[in-house]
Amino acid sequence: ELAKNLGCRAILLQDDTASLRPVSEGGSAACDGLEDYCALATKDWDKVAEFLFAGERKAEVRRTTKETDIYVSLNLDGNGHCDIATGLGFFDHMLEQIGKHGGMDLTIRVKGDLEVDEHHTIEDTALALGECLYQALGSKRGIERYGYALPMDDCLCQVCLDFGGRPWLVWDAEFKREKIGEMPTEMFLHFFKSLSDAARMNLNVKAEGQNEHHKIEGIFKALARALKMAVKRDIYHFELPSSKGVL
Repeated sequence: ELAKNLGCRAILLQDDTASLRPVSEGGSAACDGLEDYCALATKDWDKVAEFLFAGERKAEVRRTTKETDIYVSLNLDGNGHCDIATGLGFFDHMLEQIGKHGGMDLTIRVKGDLEVDEHHTIEDTALALGECLYQALGSKRGIERYGYALPMDDCLCQVCLDFGGRPWLVWDAEFKREKIGEMPTEMFLHFFKSLSDAARMNLNVKAEGQNEHHKIEGIFKALARALKMAVKRDIYHFELPSSKGVL
């Protein structure tokens, strides 16, 4: 309340901002309307120090064309809160894996020409999300830079990445089904290519297994973990992770 009255923002010494949400979303009536004034919610003093020393890593991107209207908001140092609606249920489910398992707050709102097909919605979402990642990383000082393999039932999925500034995609994953949910399997490669281009990162994806749903979900979860690993920041070694001095 003091921050609101002063016209500034506050650090809330709680695990999250649950109490600050509107009453309709389970928040406290006494704190209703204060969420916008909370810059950070944590009981971890290392996170407080990192925030004060190195600043926020948030970005918003609006991409509007004749084919799509996309809004993406990203907080690299969030708590995995997601609000995603692309018009494609399975695509929403996959994008949620990035936020949830990457520990990032992620909002994606898409109005696409689904009456034509799914192509533009998926491709343009990847471009907007990649640009958001690029902007949120900022100078990249102190980040780990590199990122993960994980099993999912019958599948083994590996996603390795490098935020080195040079986009590249290696894709080694085959799908036998034409679609999973409403999402054409041919668009998986296209999504990751567009994402790597816009985020200016190397991306190496490999997956093996029998169940197509598990395979692609494992890839998205591995991507999320790779991102979480790569964007981790060390304020005590706050320098560019590059012998060239530039990323």
